[in-house]
Amino acid sequence: MSKKVFVKTFGCQMNVYDSDKIIDALKIIGYEKSENLDSADCFVLNTCHIRDKAKEKVYHEIGRVREVFLNKNKPLVIIAGCVAQAENTEMLKREPYIDLIIGPQSYHKLNETILQFEKNKLKNEITDFDTSEKFNYLSKIQNKRSKVSSFLTIQEGCDKFCHFCVVPYTRGPEYSRPFNQIIDEANLLVQNGSKEIILLGQNVNAYNYKVANKELRLSDLIMSLEKINGIERIRYTTSHPRDMTKDLLDCYKNSKKLMPFVHLPIQSGSDKILKLMNRKHKVQEYISIFNYLREINDKIEFSSDFIVGYPGEETEDFENTIRLIDTVKFINSYSFIFSARPGTKASKLKIIDDDISKQRLKIIQEKLFGYQKSKNKSFENKYIDVLVENEIKRQNKLFGRNEYMNSVIFEGNKNLIGKIVQVRVTETNQNTLFGELSKKNKFKAA
Repeated sequence: MSKKVFVKTFGCQMNVYDSDKIIDALKIIGYEKSENLDSADCFVLNTCHIRDKAKEKVYHEIGRVREVFLNKNKPLVIIAGCVAQAENTEMLKREPYIDLIIGPQSYHKLNETILQFEKNKLKNEITDFDTSEKFNYLSKIQNKRSKVSSFLTIQEGCDKFCHFCVVPYTRGPEYSRPFNQIIDEANLLVQNGSKEIILLGQNVNAYNYKVANKELRLSDLIMSLEKINGIERIRYTTSHPRDMTKDLLDCYKNSKKLMPFVHLPIQSGSDKILKLMNRKHKVQEYISIFNYLREINDKIEFSSDFIVGYPGEETEDFENTIRLIDTVKFINSYSFIFSARPGTKASKLKIIDDDISKQRLKIIQEKLFGYQKSKNKSFENKYIDVLVENEIKRQNKLFGRNEYMNSVIFEGNKNLIGKIVQVRVTETNQNTLFGELSKKNKFKAA
């Protein structure tokens, strides 16, 4: 009888992708995915280190698992991901309930590590940086799951060393997967039913794979995916402004499948703060990217990330950020108060008053949410193309997304899952569009 593994995932889309790969790998040694923690023989917590109190969240989760299994046999407890990489042996010392620690570049060693633990019961931490071997191993494990929209990691790590960011320390230097390995995985995803491919990387547009004296970039990947029958939509995230090369920008003119929605984090609208962050780009360069894309494709919309209250941020710097938001009119963005990450250069800087940061966050979110709601409102009484992803249980409604990643909910038959359908938007709120299937029933078979 197979054993059960329950995986809980924190953080970014890359962690979601990694968790799926972990589940695929564990099948080889007899583990099947469980949706219920209390029936699990193995508990894997895939962690994120980007935001504040990430480490404490881990111990909170372990406490919850301990309660669930208070009167049962203890499951094998594994901490994976970026907190595992950053804290490693300290976690084993602090929390005896943890059995194994495995970093994000060591997942190819997971099965071997588990089998060794089952044999000798010795706790262990594996946090080597071996990205190439990891992807070579995981690429041989076939994904049998069927998802309409699928993540596909093409790049890991970062060489930018922004002063607030832990990624170079938890994910290592930039590594680009072999081009053909990515195309093969994309074809497999399509065979499993995927209609949308979302290319992932900590710095996805830094993708650069050298073969036969040629450098293949993200633009080459996009245009190759364009040719695969069955792929209807292509997206990528997360990008850095320095790597928005002209060949990539021109994909928004030349590709029919690349969605006109650009998530491009800027973090601040002040050149002074960008320099303090070590972002290595300026606000005007960012605006130039926006203007060029709007010129070649008038459907383009932007989203971004903003850090509020970064050390050294003064009123003028904050006002410049507001000015940038009013210029670009981002339709969906993330904003956070600065949170010092241990080991980064910014962690040594003097933080600004917390009340000031909270007030600025409130102002910036009201501005961002205003543009988001305005864009959503503009869809009302219009027909939009929606890629149907799944059925909402017990509601007899379908869930999908439009070109701009908006959630769309409408009534319809589940045989529409995997198709692009036309929906008339009848109502909207900040995060969701609600509508009805076109009476003309015009939809493209995806």
